[in-house]
Amino acid sequence: MSKIDEFKNFAKQHPELINYLNNHKDYTWQKLYEIYDVYGEDDKIWSNYLLKESKSSLSDVINKIDTDTISEHIKTAQKALSLIEGLTTKSTNNINDIKGPTSPRPLSKFFGD
Repeated sequence: MSKIDEFKNFAKQHPELINYLNNHKDYTWQKLYEIYDVYGEDDKIWSNYLLKESKSSLSDVINKIDTDTISEHIKTAQKALSLIEGLTTKSTNNINDIKGPTSPRPLSKFFGD
């Protein structure tokens, strides 16, 4: 197996590399391969590098959550659901109240007749 194939397998085992490359435009797959080529996959540079990135990105996501906005969205969804519920119960009640024609219409009679 070539060194490039080994790096590809290493990258597949660590999908956080993709996140790191998306967040840091100054790094490329070529630079990561060069680091891999010099240090190998078992060096502590990878564990510190990858764990640090995944921890910080998770904490960033948690810190960016705005609970007020989430509660506003939930309230809006609840209002929409109650509106839909109100419309459907009114329409089913109205359908039950509608009475059919008292006498059948003759087949020879059209709309305007």
